[in-house]
Amino acid sequence: MASESQIEKKLRDEIKKNGGLALKFVSPGCRGVPDRLVFMPNGRIYLVELKASGQKLRPLQKHMRKKFIDLGFKYYVIDSYKAIEVFISEILST
Repeated sequence: MASESQIEKKLRDEIKKNGGLALKFVSPGCRGVPDRLVFMPNGRIYLVELKASGQKLRPLQKHMRKKFIDLGFKYYVIDSYKAIEVFISEILST
């Protein structure tokens, strides 16, 4: 099982390899925000919460996810290398 930091590194590497940026998102005073903002060519932005294999969102993270989705943003929870593959495949096909 992969740790959150291992998954995060793999995500950063894959995004960079595909011409994007996966920047750490820290929002002082606002907890529950996603871990990474993923910027891809042509102005596409994705919000990504990273978890260790098998871990779930905390209640505050679920609340913030709903807020972002309601605003029209794509929000992903990635907890495995396979989930990274699926994410990359999806964002490259749009």
